[in-house]
Amino acid sequence: MSSSPLALEERLAVMEAQLNEISAFIREERERRRETQELKNDLALIGRDMFQAAVVELEDVAGHFDTQDLLHLLKKLLRNTRNLNHMLDQLEGASNLFEDLKPLGKQIFGELLETLDDLDRRGYFAFGREMMALADTVVTSFSVEDIRMLRQNVVSILFTVRNFTQPEMLNAVNKAVEFYNKLDVTVERDVGYRSLIQQLRDPEVRRGIAFLLQFAKGMAQTAGNGSQDNLQMLTKQETP
Repeated sequence: MSSSPLALEERLAVMEAQLNEISAFIREERERRRETQELKNDLALIGRDMFQAAVVELEDVAGHFDTQDLLHLLKKLLRNTRNLNHMLDQLEGASNLFEDLKPLGKQIFGELLETLDDLDRRGYFAFGREMMALADTVVTSFSVEDIRMLRQNVVSILFTVRNFTQPEMLNAVNKAVEFYNKLDVTVERDVGYRSLIQQLRDPEVRRGIAFLLQFAKGMAQTAGNGSQDNLQMLTKQETP
């Protein structure tokens, strides 16, 4: 059975197409091998240069480095692989936590700036600067001995302040201030003994003089007791 010319031409065409594909594949494979060889040659040159550079750079540490040290380091790394993985996991978790806290940190920082701005508008910082200036004035105006005396007498000062802030004392001082504000006294230029004796007949005048005498007596007694107390304290300190 003979094949027709048409069928033979079709087979030849198929074979030619296949040969073309094989030729193209061979050319591509040849080109790929050539590129691979060029890459190997380039890498060999780079590796040789890197090796020579490493030899030159490692000459400084050649006396401090041994192959056994490198092997010991590799063994230690292998033994601590799990620890390194755990540390890297923790570092990754910390990085993720930091990324999650970034928005919160920005919000807190913004609120802090708003609070500081509000305090500045309300005068807190200006007040603090003035307080610092006041403290500086106190430090430059008083000596160490003055501060030591203040420390030794601070108890007496506090007792005095406490007594002065009692309601009765504040009421008395308030009344005295009110009386002083309302006081309108005109003293004649020439005051004779006769006019003074006549004023002594007034019960209010005699009551005021008696109050002043009692006040002066009380102050004298208090001063005397204080002097005796101080003398006793000094005697106790001097007694071994």
